[in-house]
Amino acid sequence: MALQVGEKITFERKFTTEDVELFTRVSKDEGVHHITPDEQGRFVVHGLLTATLPTKVGGDYNVLARKMDYEFLRPVFSDDTIRCEVIIEQYEPDGKNRTAITATFTCTNQLEKEVLKGSFSGIIL
Repeated sequence: MALQVGEKITFERKFTTEDVELFTRVSKDEGVHHITPDEQGRFVVHGLLTATLPTKVGGDYNVLARKMDYEFLRPVFSDDTIRCEVIIEQYEPDGKNRTAITATFTCTNQLEKEVLKGSFSGIIL
């Protein structure tokens, strides 16, 4: 399925305590804020776990990433629901039987606060 420049792809994910625990084991990032709950019983979600949200588009469209740029704006906590909006900025054949893609993204929490923004580019074979 071909994408179009200007197309907007939106999806949501709720991060759970189990997500944080699993990512802690896989990444070995055992920062105290990831393994000790705050006064509300929440854990801070790893930045790189949050950064997996825009990579869903890469998986859905078989993008081989070449560049990713992330700006982490606010912490994400377990039980937060994050909405990710990806906008296709470039989508064109490169003359080598591949398609070049560039996209920007913004992720917001359930309080409509921006938590992450950035861009990625790559190719689709």
